[in-house]
Amino acid sequence: MEEYLTEKQEAVLSFIEDYQLSYGKSPTIREMKEHFQLSSDNSILKHIKALQEKGYLEKDDTPRGIKLLNSVKEKLNLADEAVSLPVLGFIPAGGPVLSEEYIQAHITVGQEIAKNDKDFFILKVSGDSMIDAGIFEDDLVIVNSKTRPKSGDIVVALIDNENTLKRFIKEGNNTYLKAENKKYKKIYPVNELKVQGVVSSLIRQY
Repeated sequence: MEEYLTEKQEAVLSFIEDYQLSYGKSPTIREMKEHFQLSSDNSILKHIKALQEKGYLEKDDTPRGIKLLNSVKEKLNLADEAVSLPVLGFIPAGGPVLSEEYIQAHITVGQEIAKNDKDFFILKVSGDSMIDAGIFEDDLVIVNSKTRPKSGDIVVALIDNENTLKRFIKEGNNTYLKAENKKYKKIYPVNELKVQGVVSSLIRQY
């Protein structure tokens, strides 16, 4: 990069780099504003726009939409192996939809976790129905939308038009969803049970 950066632009870029190396994701505008002790978003947004125009970063419209910096990829040796996955807060009936309406953020993972960004997505967990399987509220589960579910797999499913994260069970001709919390009963579909993806990994943020 030969484009000249101001001292403040360098400071913002350095903070983003340190944050990505520490947390594996990008800071929000609010987090950057608080770090630099600013009263409004405008100054941060101005610096981000300048860094974009000078080619130092790429960003989409989600809260953590700044893409992994090239310098971070090099330090993590992920230049050819990083995969940026969308974090979905909700899966609509038609399956994972990669639009701004549903995407909360992007998180970059290695190809040992997700081979590509077409077949995998991340879902933020809500509720306590899977705590006995070690899955807690606000955990992030990585989901493979192309894997054929086997009995015993933990899946994201649409059951009678409602999304849920449960264990997929098939016993003879019966197919149902099982919670990993004794407070919850087995869920049998009244009309339809459609598996939208099989959970392959979990990310927990402290």
